[in-house]
Amino acid sequence: MYMDNSATSHLDPEVLREMEPFLKEEFGNASTLYSLGRDARKALEIARENVAALIGASPREIIFTSGGTESDNIAIKGTAYKWKSKGKHIITSVIEHPAVRETCKYLETQGFEVTYLPVYEEGIVRVSDVEAAIKEDTILITIMHANNEIGTIQPIAEIGKIAREKGIYFHTDAVQSVGKIPVNVTELNVDLLSISAHKLNGPKGIGALYVRKGIVLEPLIHGGGHERGIRPGTENIPSIVGLGKACSLANSHLEETRVYISKLRDSLIDGVLENIEESYLNGDRNNRLPNNAHFRFTGIEGESLVLHLDSKNIAASTGSACSSKNLEPSHVLMALGLEEVAAHGSLRLTLGKENKPEDIPYTITSIKEAVETLRKLSPLWCSAENL
Repeated sequence: MYMDNSATSHLDPEVLREMEPFLKEEFGNASTLYSLGRDARKALEIARENVAALIGASPREIIFTSGGTESDNIAIKGTAYKWKSKGKHIITSVIEHPAVRETCKYLETQGFEVTYLPVYEEGIVRVSDVEAAIKEDTILITIMHANNEIGTIQPIAEIGKIAREKGIYFHTDAVQSVGKIPVNVTELNVDLLSISAHKLNGPKGIGALYVRKGIVLEPLIHGGGHERGIRPGTENIPSIVGLGKACSLANSHLEETRVYISKLRDSLIDGVLENIEESYLNGDRNNRLPNNAHFRFTGIEGESLVLHLDSKNIAASTGSACSSKNLEPSHVLMALGLEEVAAHGSLRLTLGKENKPEDIPYTITSIKEAVETLRKLSPLWCSAENL
């Protein structure tokens, strides 16, 4: 039973079928002039239209990349290097994915100043904090649309409105939200937006960056001028076709999938909180992704819980897959004000459209059994009980 869709999602069979011809006979280079190349170019442009349609953009505003991390790097470094003569101040939040956080930290070593905004107990950036952090030399605001660990959705449209009024570039990492909730770049007031295919039932190793018309970035690599010169290199046609198909499918079924998964998520949250003592939900209850349920349990280690659930054929995680081998407590959970011990006792369950209603009671029962087993072995739980 797979419940780690924020780490990655399964490849939709329809996506695979769409990709297969381009892995076999349709192998042309999209930059060539003969028919094999022209066919590849046509497939690439259809995929671009499908990506653009999902987020309300123009196809011309879509740049294909290798995934979310590259999109984030192009957006942030590309803005910083291009506009450093205007200023060197960047605003972000303390709960960003490492693709944004580490990029900002790197820029600090290059002479840029970065303000990291807090999120408080509910896990949401406050618009007033963004407004207060803006300086004369602020050139970029980068705030994620939805958090990859606790699923909280940020007030992107409001932040974007402020950035637009101040003439500051605004980027959002929307890797977790695109395909799960409505995302419209005009309504969100964003200039740059990152997408990753494998988070929405597409292939790994492909993504896109929305670059609003008129936005100018410094290229990070140089080559043959592909993708408007922002991301040169021979296009990965099979994966691009897969991304396009995944976006098309997500667009066609967005609302029915959102409603379906939300009901499963709510049943899961209610069942865990009602049946397991000293269990807590991390992040805002309502303003979160429809597929995200992130808990913490007093007296246990999240990693041990994940292994117990694995023995019951439930695939889950403690948080970000990109930090799963890091023994440090999650920077996202620490940003909520949790103690280290509490942060280590967390579990992330992220549902997908493949999950069935009958998965939920089995998961709740399995978590309850695993937590009870682990607490019997836990000195933290025993000492808490004896207080």
